[in-house]
Amino acid sequence: MCTYQTHKIKISGSGKARKGWISLSEATVYVDHPVHMQQDHSVNIDFIDPAQGPSARVAVELSEEAALALADAIRDAIASAPPGLAAAAGAAARS
Repeated sequence: MCTYQTHKIKISGSGKARKGWISLSEATVYVDHPVHMQQDHSVNIDFIDPAQGPSARVAVELSEEAALALADAIRDAIASAPPGLAAAAGAAARS
């Protein structure tokens, strides 16, 4: 069963796509049928930069367990670093 619930957020980052490294400005997260993963449904994350066209995309298909573990690992990594170390404002101030 598909939820048709799509969560889109603005992001700031980079990803390695087919044509090499690209800037990323949006992420879309949804639960749906995967394209490649051998599972009925997956948590799908599309990292994109719409300004660069449809090829500026990095797609990820994860099991529910893997997606939740990834979310926890991201929170743990940020919590263990000095506050603001990877913040966009901090990067501008350091350059």
